[in-house]
Amino acid sequence: ITPLKDNRTFIVSPYFDNRERKLTRVIGIVHYEAVKELYCWFCCHPHGKIYVSRANIDVHSDRFEFPYGATDITCLEPENCDPTHVSIHQFAQGDIDQLPRFEIKNRKAEPFPVDFTVCISTMFGNYNNVLQFIQSMEMYKILGAQKVMIYKNNCSHLMEKVLKFYMEEGIVEIIPWPIDSYLKVSTRWHYSLDAKDIGYYGQITALNDCVYRNMQRSKFVILTDADEIILPLTHPDWKTMMQSLQQENPGAGVFLFENHIFPKTVSTPVFNISSWNAVPGVNILQHVHREPDRKEVFNPRKMIVDPRKVIQTSVHSVLHAYG
Repeated sequence: ITPLKDNRTFIVSPYFDNRERKLTRVIGIVHYEAVKELYCWFCCHPHGKIYVSRANIDVHSDRFEFPYGATDITCLEPENCDPTHVSIHQFAQGDIDQLPRFEIKNRKAEPFPVDFTVCISTMFGNYNNVLQFIQSMEMYKILGAQKVMIYKNNCSHLMEKVLKFYMEEGIVEIIPWPIDSYLKVSTRWHYSLDAKDIGYYGQITALNDCVYRNMQRSKFVILTDADEIILPLTHPDWKTMMQSLQQENPGAGVFLFENHIFPKTVSTPVFNISSWNAVPGVNILQHVHREPDRKEVFNPRKMIVDPRKVIQTSVHSVLHAYG
């Protein structure tokens, strides 16, 4: 997260997006009222000519009334130039040497090295639910996850050790997420519950970044939390489930899965493994009873998406997509 000089604009990462037009899409966080103008400064090689393009600033609609929200800063790229880096500036002229430069990712199309990447949006609050996290990670692996990306604000010392283990194993990738260094962050989802700068540690920005970061790297992206598992009922794993769902729904790029709670208040003694008692966190194998369906209640959803078909995502739904 890189603040610009105005301290009202925060850049996460730029991505090349030529699905409609040849543009650079910068995932960022912007104050919805204060920021009126931004410009992309491209350096065109080999002659080093600077090309300045006025940005379109699109603050995502799911801001939940917080003053800062996930934002797409999009700029048309010059015709005969494939810039590798971009600077974002409030003005169309000035000194380029003073501006931070960002690499434009996804410039080259690549074959997808993995089928399933799980995006865990924000880990914060000195997160210490170690037992449940390990159980979820092992379950994700059984179901077919080859990568789990975690936008980490902070966690406990023990959790750091667990993350290090999975990073060395090669399945976990950590994206540092020090958002509270720049903004007053809320642990609540709506401004009316907690009048801070941005909700839920900026999780919507993290989810959008995760989709774009994996656009060339993963066939599917799973947008979920560490205490959630999308569980196929009639298929052995995600791969066979998604093959079947795609056959039934040709052209679909977003698959929504209804959320159901398995309450901590209802336990079963099976899998009460004494050596686990020393590990902090919830043993999900002891909570296997699902709350009953309530006809009038709308349950939130989590998603498996084809990242190449997503333009903007929220937490429980996609805001803009192809297909």
